[in-house]
Amino acid sequence: MGNLVDSTYTGVYHVKLFIHFYPVEDIYSDGKKNPKYFYEAFDTGADLILPISRNLPLNDGLWFEVENSSDVVSKEFKIPRNAYRAVMEIYVSFHENDEFWYSNPPNEYIRANNLTGTPGNGAFREVLVSVDDLVVGSVWPFTVIYTGGVNPLLWRPISGIGSFDLPSYDIEITPLLGKILDGNTHKISFSVTNALNVWYIDANLHLWLDEKSVKTEGKLLKYNSLPLSFALVTNFTGIDGSFLTNASRSIALTGWIKSSYGNITAKSTQGLSYSNYMVAGNEGNLQIVDQVNYFNDTVDFMMASSSVKSLESFKKFSLLLYSDNVDKGDESYASISNVTLGFDDRRVKTTEYGSLACSTENMQKAQGDILVKGRFSLCAIREKFSNNSITLAFVLLCIPRLNLTVTVTNDLDVIFFGSILWSYPFGAFGWLESQLLVNHKLVGDMESCTRRPKVKLLVRF
Repeated sequence: MGNLVDSTYTGVYHVKLFIHFYPVEDIYSDGKKNPKYFYEAFDTGADLILPISRNLPLNDGLWFEVENSSDVVSKEFKIPRNAYRAVMEIYVSFHENDEFWYSNPPNEYIRANNLTGTPGNGAFREVLVSVDDLVVGSVWPFTVIYTGGVNPLLWRPISGIGSFDLPSYDIEITPLLGKILDGNTHKISFSVTNALNVWYIDANLHLWLDEKSVKTEGKLLKYNSLPLSFALVTNFTGIDGSFLTNASRSIALTGWIKSSYGNITAKSTQGLSYSNYMVAGNEGNLQIVDQVNYFNDTVDFMMASSSVKSLESFKKFSLLLYSDNVDKGDESYASISNVTLGFDDRRVKTTEYGSLACSTENMQKAQGDILVKGRFSLCAIREKFSNNSITLAFVLLCIPRLNLTVTVTNDLDVIFFGSILWSYPFGAFGWLESQLLVNHKLVGDMESCTRRPKVKLLVRF
């Protein structure tokens, strides 16, 4: 579907939804809940999920709407007093004047050239998350490109990464539990740095509850949130020039939580860095955007004697965009587009019994030329390449009650290969990898498409 909404194309697409329902009695009868050890408790799903969205009744969606950089939207909430872990899952979606925020020029450039109708505020956006006016996390979003973006022909039949399945972002707020376990109402707030209209935001608060305790206790021990480091360098003459934007931020929280699992110290850290280099040329017809985000977060859970569990995540979001309109005379022009879009997500989970590392890479490359005369496209040549790979590595120490299970579901010709390199009385070490490759090429009306669809992996230990 193109970037179009009318009586025929209503903007609604139909999907199939499959729901697995697990009765409460089954969950508790097989020992999945009420785990004996604290590190096991982290391998279960949340016991309660609180929606953080606008209150009913509404005439439209439940999401909050942020229309400028001064907007702050918030929701009051109250959590059960026996919570021992809390994770905020954030959802963001950007549209209208900020649909292509990563390509917005600085305001000084817009003023100098007397441009009208050009979205500005520069190319940096940050979603700040606060609890009781204390900043607890930040989201620097992935550059989702919808099906009408840059060149609509680039996204047929394969849409941009995340365009039909928007990513969400997790923020660990367990160190903060001591401030919100008092049974009172508290407030979660969202704002977007440099925002133009419109950003849609909501969240889910995932809570883990201690079934053996009526009340848990906690205290925030240390809080460190450095101000945003931001730098903008502009170099333009007239409508052509370049802009370099760099930013970084770090947030760290440490607190303890006392439950039936013992007294656990939790530490959550976020480190974010950003770079965007933008070029405007060819009398404003050419634009190049080279952007990269690094988003690293670590969660450590420690007892007095040793580290119980650590979760590390290292993400890289990258975008390289080239767009140019070349005058061909005779009231025609060529629209040239090249896009490279993707992410690299590496995660490591470590307990005293071993570690599991997972790496996911998803990259799309697309290029297209359209010769346009008047309102008609005379020819189109486009080529698209999509590459997705998943790698799992594990090191398990010899614990008799721990088993490693790998379940693989292959569709058609997915490439999957892996091996247990060795297994012996002291443990096991190995690696698993899958690749999803999609090639699509169209020259005029000639089309070829080779796909290897998704692979599903379940690793449990």
